[in-house]
Amino acid sequence: MFCIGYLCIALESLTKVNKAAIALLMCVLCWTLLMLDPMSYYPSLLGSDVMHHISEVIEHHLGDAAGTLFFLMGAMTIVEIVDSNGGFNFVRDAIKTRSKRKLMWRMAFMTFFLSAILDNLTTSIVMIMVLRKLVQSRNDRLIYAALVVISANSGGAFSPIGDVTTIMLWIKGVITTQGVLTEIFIPSLISMLVPAFILQYQLEGKFDKEQNLPKADVSTFTKSQRDIIFWLGVGGLCFVPIFKTITHLPPFMGILLVLGLLWTVTEIFHYSASDDDTMAKRVSDLLSRIDLSTIMFFLGILMAVAVLQEVGVLTMLGGVLDTTFEGNHFLVTGIIGVLSSIVDNVPLVAGCMGMYPVAATGDMAIDGIFWQLLAYCAGVGGSMLIIGSAAGVVVMGLEKITFGWYMKKITWVAFVGYLAGILTYWVERALFF
Repeated sequence: MFCIGYLCIALESLTKVNKAAIALLMCVLCWTLLMLDPMSYYPSLLGSDVMHHISEVIEHHLGDAAGTLFFLMGAMTIVEIVDSNGGFNFVRDAIKTRSKRKLMWRMAFMTFFLSAILDNLTTSIVMIMVLRKLVQSRNDRLIYAALVVISANSGGAFSPIGDVTTIMLWIKGVITTQGVLTEIFIPSLISMLVPAFILQYQLEGKFDKEQNLPKADVSTFTKSQRDIIFWLGVGGLCFVPIFKTITHLPPFMGILLVLGLLWTVTEIFHYSASDDDTMAKRVSDLLSRIDLSTIMFFLGILMAVAVLQEVGVLTMLGGVLDTTFEGNHFLVTGIIGVLSSIVDNVPLVAGCMGMYPVAATGDMAIDGIFWQLLAYCAGVGGSMLIIGSAAGVVVMGLEKITFGWYMKKITWVAFVGYLAGILTYWVERALFF
């Protein structure tokens, strides 16, 4: 059922059925199939206990999914608030140029380094907002948007707070901040540079002056007020991992704290202005701009993958990989990375952390080859398909990129970059570490 649903999502451009609708159907049907014969999955439980257990399991998985979704909605709203008040003009001014190729390289590097600080999801939203102001041609913007996904995922992989999978591995203590920054940085950079080098040949010429140099955003706020909104928004996003470390609360609580604070401050700023001038900038109005179909798609996918996790398919798959390629962790993690572009990388990494114990020495030790490669592969591997990462899903929703277009034009490019990064890590380990 998951495979049929996945195929329908992949063929969205042919079926003309929204991927969110398919994901929700796939989720419900998979859980329904589990309920037809629950005893085969939970043989040790009695009839009434099984129903109670499955209810608890669904609530647990829904709680995990909701955490991701609220984080996503909060981050999207914060970025929208900052952007609507001209907060990201500095990013636009920093990468602005009439040359299409120069813009591509500036955008790739800006996305790569920003995603290590803000996280790849938030950075993708920011860069797409900026690109909409700079690039009017849809065909050109699709190329830029695809590179945003690749650069954001590559940048997120070398930072302990840049991607949800590196956060998981970092919190569990199998990778350290110093280890991941020193050993994964160059492979991640290579995995962005190679695709950027290939894609630059699809962009030629210059933009029209009026097309690439838009007028400054008109805002009812003063410059100092806009600066406060910017630093509260971006500083707040940087503060989220710190808040999590201090309080041990889930990341979405930190996002909600920042959103609540930013909302309150903008309401105070609006208090003295007339309603006619400020209506479009109010947070209550900006909330309606959130792409709910993307949120629903994410919910469907996460809950459908949860069934696979529950019935043991993911664990079994990991076990098969380990047995088949015994001792070769480059191959195992490489294949896990490819799989992470098909199914969500969070349960895959969670499954790996459950399957493989941490060793005192060798590949499975803290900062060992296996864990560092897992951080790299699960992060960068998601770029191979548009639905393989949170950044890809969000860009897909914002720019209406079809699964088929991305697979035809970008998948092979991302795959070449992915392999180049793994090769770089192998050379790095052989020569320096």
